Amino acid sequence: MAEDRRRVELTRTSTGNYQARNQAGVTVEVGISEDLFSPVELLLAAIGACSAIDVDVVTSRRAEPTDFRVEVSGDKTTDESDGARMQDIVVDFTALFGDDEKAGEAAGLVERLVRLSHDKDCTVSRTVELPTRVRMDVAGRTVAGS
Repeated sequence: MAEDRRRVELTRTSTGNYQARNQAGVTVEVGISEDLFSPVELLLAAIGACSAIDVDVVTSRRAEPTDFRVEVSGDKTTDESDGARMQDIVVDFTALFGDDEKAGEAAGLVERLVRLSHDKDCTVSRTVELPTRVRMDVAGRTVAGS
């Protein structure tokens, strides 16, 4: 049983393009148009944002970063069953702080917080790394997955 069920709804805006809406009513556009994030790009952004937030919330209590960026990359490939997937995803942090003592404390936490996010706290990357069932339904009836 789910401890905290999350839900988003996608509504078609045009061929291959959708508006995703969360339970709070916030929307994001996703699709195949050149001016939109693709679903794969949103997946990469979600992985990066999840860990970035974990690290940022703690380090910013000590010092405001002078530069905080996360680059997420991965290889889109086809597996042995001819199915598309991502592999070798890398999340690369740049977190720079000033020269004072508090900034040094914040900088000293970054590697440990990144490891903690990867190993325990980031729901998104842990979901991608761990076996996670995805069930596909049409009108409430399961057509794929379990």
